[in-house]
Amino acid sequence: MTSPEAEQGGVAGEEQATPEDGAPRPEERLERAVRAAEQALIEYEIAVETFRVEVENFSRLHHQKLGPMYARLDELDALIAEARAERSGDPEDRRRADEARARVMPMPGVEELFHGWMDGEGLFPEAAAMLTDQPVRPPQRVRPSDEARKLYRELARKAHPDLAPGDTERQRREEFITRVNAAYARGDETLLRELAEEWAKGPAPAERGPSRSEELYARLEWLAQRKELLSLVAKDLEEGAIGSMLRLAPDDPDRLLEEIAEQLLADVAQRERELAELLGG
Repeated sequence: MTSPEAEQGGVAGEEQATPEDGAPRPEERLERAVRAAEQALIEYEIAVETFRVEVENFSRLHHQKLGPMYARLDELDALIAEARAERSGDPEDRRRADEARARVMPMPGVEELFHGWMDGEGLFPEAAAMLTDQPVRPPQRVRPSDEARKLYRELARKAHPDLAPGDTERQRREEFITRVNAAYARGDETLLRELAEEWAKGPAPAERGPSRSEELYARLEWLAQRKELLSLVAKDLEEGAIGSMLRLAPDDPDRLLEEIAEQLLADVAQRERELAELLGG
């Protein structure tokens, strides 16, 4: 794969004459440091964006597949609390029952919030089927293929805004990368190929001429700040509930969902037995 530096005709200043002792001039050393920092930042951004898409997709599948089970557990908890309050007559038990029921009360717009598996009237048929052995429509999967990942990484490296020599080129690249990110998030391999062809036909990145030391220092400072911001984004993703789960099984998230579903079904069965004992006791 051709590196961004090679596409830009090499690092600016590398072909310039050096002092008689052969040591590179300060400007050349700064140029090399800037190029190295740029490339490191781009690779880091690619890694963060890739993980963000994985977290988003896993979150979608998590809600679609396990949402009904969580809803059923909440409903059973409310029924159990109400049955206990009815038997004891204790005001504290009644308070707990009211709180449990409030957690499962219908809310306006609940259908949109819960991705189409329940509305104000309760569970949809597909969601109810998930709690039994009935066939169920599989959840929508949006996971980029290996080829889509490859195309995305190549486009991100070639067209990254941080390689722009000026504001006009930066704006063009930012608009283009926005389209690339959207296509990758949808796993649209065909569109990524079209975008790769579009970039190949576009204007070649202009060569970056020698920069003054002050500009290079400012550039390095900006790159460091950008890296710090990305580190915060990465930390939020990794420490979030979905990101933490995904990190448990990065190579087989489907199996992780199956294991969680098995545990939730066991919890549902246990709650149903407990409720039956309360009602029949």
